[in-house]
Amino acid sequence: MLQTIASLLVSHPLGILLVGLTLYATHLLLRNKQTGPAKKWPPLLIASAAWGLYAAWELLVNLVTPEANIRIDLLLIWPALALLTFWAIVRAVWPKS
Repeated sequence: MLQTIASLLVSHPLGILLVGLTLYATHLLLRNKQTGPAKKWPPLLIASAAWGLYAAWELLVNLVTPEANIRIDLLLIWPALALLTFWAIVRAVWPKS
């Protein structure tokens, strides 16, 4: 499973951007259904921005060092994105009351 995810994301900034845009679309969908005051920085928007930054980073890495085959940066980026995305989805499903 991890190899499949890696093959879709590593060196593919558009695939990463697609994940971010999906989170952003979900944010917009839930925001339009929300009743009461809107939150200033909803979790899905934060996760979407993080994925967008990761897409920009991946594009930069591809442009500067296209031959790089050992990516130590991913040891930090992927767990952080996974935790942030999980937190955002949980908060979207079970918002604080």
